[in-house]
Amino acid sequence: MHEILYAAVVAFIVALVVGPLVIPLLRRLKFGQSIREEGPERHYAKAGTPTMGGIIILTALIIPAIYFAGNSLEVWLALFVTLGHGVLGFIDDFIKVVLKRSLGLKARQKLLGQILMALALCFIAITYMGRGTDLWIPLLGVNIDFGPLYYILIFLVLVGTTNAVNLTDGLDGLAAGTTTVAALAYAVICVNFNKPELAIFCVSLAGATLGFLRYNAHPAKVFMGDTGSLALGGALAAVSVMTKTELLLVIVGGVFVIEALSVIIQVISFKSTGKRVFLMSPIHHHFELAGWSENKVVTVFWLAGAVFSAVALVILAVSQSGGI
Repeated sequence: MHEILYAAVVAFIVALVVGPLVIPLLRRLKFGQSIREEGPERHYAKAGTPTMGGIIILTALIIPAIYFAGNSLEVWLALFVTLGHGVLGFIDDFIKVVLKRSLGLKARQKLLGQILMALALCFIAITYMGRGTDLWIPLLGVNIDFGPLYYILIFLVLVGTTNAVNLTDGLDGLAAGTTTVAALAYAVICVNFNKPELAIFCVSLAGATLGFLRYNAHPAKVFMGDTGSLALGGALAAVSVMTKTELLLVIVGGVFVIEALSVIIQVISFKSTGKRVFLMSPIHHHFELAGWSENKVVTVFWLAGAVFSAVALVILAVSQSGGI
C-alpha cells in the first residue's frame, strides 16, 4: 500500500518539475492555442497560450507507474492505450497548431488508430489476463457474455470516453481536475478488486493531473490539448475494461457523460427544430454565457465529479454486499 502513496507523490512532483521545462519550450516553438470565434468573448485573451501540455501529464504518469508497477502486464497495457491515444492527440494538435489545418486528423484516421488500440486492449485482456468477454451489471450482480461483440463494445467505450474527456477540456483546469477525482475513485475500485498495480497506475494518473493543475488552473499557463485529453480518456477506459467496470465508468465519469450529451442534444435539437437547448455547448459554456465565472463553473463541475465518484463507490459496495 505504501507504493500507492509513493507513486501519487512522485507523479505530482514530476509534473511540478517538468512543467517549467516544457512550457517555455512549447512557447518558443509557438505551439499556441487558437480560440473558437463563436466561443465566449472572455476566452479571446487565451489565444496563443501554449498547448500540447499533455506531455507534462504523460511524463509524470509514466515514471512512477513503471518504477512502482513495471512488472504488471495490466499496467503496461494501460500505458499502451494511454500513450497510444496521447500520440493520436499529439498528431492532431500538431496538424492544427503547427500546420494550421484547423480540422486536425481526419475522423477516419482517428478511428483507425482507436480501432487498433481497442483490438489490442481486448485481445491482450482476454487472451493473457483471463478477462473474458462478459459485462458486469452493477447492483444486479450479473454478468452478460457478449462474445465477439465485446470487441465492438470496448471500441465504443474507448471512443466515447476519449471524446467526452476531450469535450470537457474547454475551461482552465476543468478536465484535469475532473480526471484527478475520477482516477482516485478508480484507484479505490482497483484496490477493492485486488489489483494494487493498477491502483498504482490510477494514483499516478491522479498525481500527474493534480500537478498539471499547478500550470493549468485559471489563468492557465498551458493547455493539455488533445495530447492530454485523448490520453486521459484512454487511461480511464482501459482501467474500466481491466476491472470489468465499464458501466461503472459511466457514473464515475458522470461529468464527462453530461458534457458529451449536451453536445448531442444541442446538435439534434438545432438540426430538427432550428432551436438550441443550451446557450452554447458543451454545457460548461452554457453556464459561462449565463453569467457564471470560469472559476465557479470549474469548481461546481469538480464537486459534481466528486459526487458522481462517491455514488459509484456506493453502488460498488452495495453490489458486492448482495446487490438489490
